[in-house]
Amino acid sequence: MAAPSTASTTGPTAATEPETSAQRARRARIIQATLALASRGGYEAVQMREVAERSEVALGTLYRYFPSKVHLLVSAMAHELERMRIRLQRKAIPGETRQQRVSYVLERSTHSLQRDPNLTEALVRAMMAADATVAQEVTGVRNQMADLIIQAMREGAAPTAEDEAYAGILQDVWFARQIAWLGGRVSSEEIWDDIEQAIALVLRD
Repeated sequence: MAAPSTASTTGPTAATEPETSAQRARRARIIQATLALASRGGYEAVQMREVAERSEVALGTLYRYFPSKVHLLVSAMAHELERMRIRLQRKAIPGETRQQRVSYVLERSTHSLQRDPNLTEALVRAMMAADATVAQEVTGVRNQMADLIIQAMREGAAPTAEDEAYAGILQDVWFARQIAWLGGRVSSEEIWDDIEQAIALVLRD
């Protein structure tokens, strides 16, 4: 279903203005409904009207929060990556070197996604479909992924410009291999071999 013509102007405002607790709860329900639908049937299963019904919001309200399905799914991916980051913060990341720690984090992230191929297909496909109108949401995903990698590299220390550049390279490789896996071009074992090789080349301890 196409978004109403006013959605492109109302969506960014709703995303950037301070939210009340009720609005945060509404947004959380929308994201959870989206994840459930995507897990059940992938990208095509996420329909805006059904998301609205499941999250108990009006369709117009949903479009004010998320102007399109792509906006919605990319935001859901940022949410999932944030959950991974929070879980990793609860204990020390294992590994004596930054290469070992980043390998641990990206391996956990890879396996987490591969456990639910339908959800992964929906989230990665949305990232591939994102255009300039979804730049804010894509930046959110990239920031969450970079935070995961930098957290592993620095162990709480302030990141350097070099760290941020390395994180950008590694997350690009990580996303590219998820796409290849979803397309059936590489196996689960091959995807991790490729990511681990990239880590070893970029992070030479």
